[in-house]
Amino acid sequence: MELLKERIRREGKVLPGNIIKVDGFLNHRVDTKLLEALADEFAKYFDISKITMVLTAEASGIALATICAQKYGVPMLFAKKAKSDNIEGGLYQSEVFSYTYKKKVTLIVSHEWLHADDHVLIIDDFMAKGNAMQGLIDLVNAAGATLEGIGVAVEKGFQGGGDKFRASGVPYKALAVIEQADENGILFREDD
Repeated sequence: MELLKERIRREGKVLPGNIIKVDGFLNHRVDTKLLEALADEFAKYFDISKITMVLTAEASGIALATICAQKYGVPMLFAKKAKSDNIEGGLYQSEVFSYTYKKKVTLIVSHEWLHADDHVLIIDDFMAKGNAMQGLIDLVNAAGATLEGIGVAVEKGFQGGGDKFRASGVPYKALAVIEQADENGILFREDD
């Protein structure tokens, strides 16, 4: 998606450790008009009429997932990274390694909100190695729900996470795939 790539070129920064900073418009300070355009773009790739829920992980995916869910007319559910006192009953859980935080985290969703009759579209802002995404898929599977697709705004293609999901047969779309990010700038895969 050229609009997103242009924003990354103009405002994104590459930090040490191949960290790509896009927090000025995607996942800290949020450009809601841009997120609406991303939601519209995802709707071109997924059969939105089938989904009953948009799922993401706490915290940075929440803004994009919320706008997608609102546009598609379904609820948004986010997997929490810690159990709080307001979660009752059984939990679906998946332990994953967080690339961002460099530690293991447990993704948690209440049985109350994810069911076998749900048709889930997973939406997230960023993917590196795909660990959090796999954790979300594990939650969908644990509930016996149907995974209808996976949408990612920005994929770090050089870290391989998206490749395994493309090969899985589940509908998958990344709107901007970064092939290289270093002091020379950011290069995108041109076929996405």
